[in-house]
Amino acid sequence: MSESKSVLQPVDQQAILQAKTIIRTSRYGALATVEPGTGAPLASRVGVSTDIDGAPVILISGLAAHSAALRADPRCALLLGEPGKGDPLAHARISIDCRAVEIDRDSEDHRRIEGRYLRHQPKAALYAKLGDFRFFRLEPLKASLNGGFGRAYAMNAEEILTLSPANAEIAAAEPGSVEHMNEDHFEAVALYANYYAKAEGIRWTLAGIDAEGIDLTNGDQVERVFFPEPLQSAEEIRVALVAMVKEARAALAKAQP
Repeated sequence: MSESKSVLQPVDQQAILQAKTIIRTSRYGALATVEPGTGAPLASRVGVSTDIDGAPVILISGLAAHSAALRADPRCALLLGEPGKGDPLAHARISIDCRAVEIDRDSEDHRRIEGRYLRHQPKAALYAKLGDFRFFRLEPLKASLNGGFGRAYAMNAEEILTLSPANAEIAAAEPGSVEHMNEDHFEAVALYANYYAKAEGIRWTLAGIDAEGIDLTNGDQVERVFFPEPLQSAEEIRVALVAMVKEARAALAKAQP
């Protein structure tokens, strides 16, 4: 009897970028946990953002069933991906096996994660300060990407995370850089969305900067733009953003009749 042919494709750069884009742009997902006492699966919808390295983060109430579940057993899985129009199974999605880590409210990790989460999910400011709400960082162990018909991939954590030695210093510089761009260079932020993400509109906001790219929001719409090359230091943030503006303006000027 012949061996069955695997449906999995070799992980390539296109698959990695697609997986990272889904993770970075998702605003909600389906979280699966293990119910305490019974061991039964427990699923719930949660708001989602990412830490500086691309690990998903969630903000949930201590009264929620999945909070108790994660504290009892940190094993969980997170399904991300917009269904879109038509057949929901025809659209790309990623399922990530994770280990949940609760974030101490008085820690530096909390300050970093809260800032990133609220820029990505501004409506969450209504309840983020409530005493019973906690952030959980969902540390990826492995992932399954369905990138479309005939495009299934088994991925490890290193393939979906941004594992840069510059993460810490970029995270420290990120809040100031984001504020500066949104207040003083909002035209450039719109240009990033219009030119690189091919997205319409002018009311775009820079929500996040990491070593591999930027996240942009306009209401409920989120777009991901990757840098041509990963940043090696926080000092390269300004250089990369200025270079992208110059490239976009030059290309648009050349295209004009």
